[in-house]
Amino acid sequence: MLSGSVIEGKKKAHRSIAKLTVGIGLSATLLTSGCATQNIQAYQNTTPTLDMHKFFSGQIEGWGMFQGRDGEVKKRFYVDIDATHEGDDVIILDEKFSWADGSKSQRIWRLTEKSNGRWIGTAGDVVGAATGDVVGNTLNWDYVLNLPVEDKTYKVNFDDWMYLINDDVMLNRSVMTKFGVELGSVTLSMHRKNSSFKLRDSNQGANQN
Repeated sequence: MLSGSVIEGKKKAHRSIAKLTVGIGLSATLLTSGCATQNIQAYQNTTPTLDMHKFFSGQIEGWGMFQGRDGEVKKRFYVDIDATHEGDDVIILDEKFSWADGSKSQRIWRLTEKSNGRWIGTAGDVVGAATGDVVGNTLNWDYVLNLPVEDKTYKVNFDDWMYLINDDVMLNRSVMTKFGVELGSVTLSMHRKNSSFKLRDSNQGANQN
């Protein structure tokens, strides 16, 4: 049998998740067990091969959305990314977000290449460091993000998958979890601005509610 302290701990965890789901626009009724994760080695033979230094260089723009577990879109955004390099091993990503509700935010990533496709990433709102692995056309990040909700900050786990579609287009899907419970997902399409791949309106969707 579970001891009283363990039961109380579980109750507190569920209360924290419930408050977090409400704060980020999700329904507390969606609290079920988390989803299974992929095996990145499944992408070993996929092409085009992801070269981080090549794709993350110069100006990149993206369009994304946050969805609850039921698939409903809760938030949408446009992001402008300035990707620069420090030496041969470090990539700096200056990400400026424009949200559909008119708010703005910024995150600066520092990505450091290690050996055998391993990358380490740091940012101001990331707890410790993110670890990433590149296999074939795919990059998988694992990290914990400090997510502010009302007057509190919650540590939320991200399982972040990025897929190189061609030399200039990358698709990104991240799943957010807390205490092993899936909270929602983020989908992002990124495009290199200096590529031949052009969209009709680079700000389309950024000002919609």
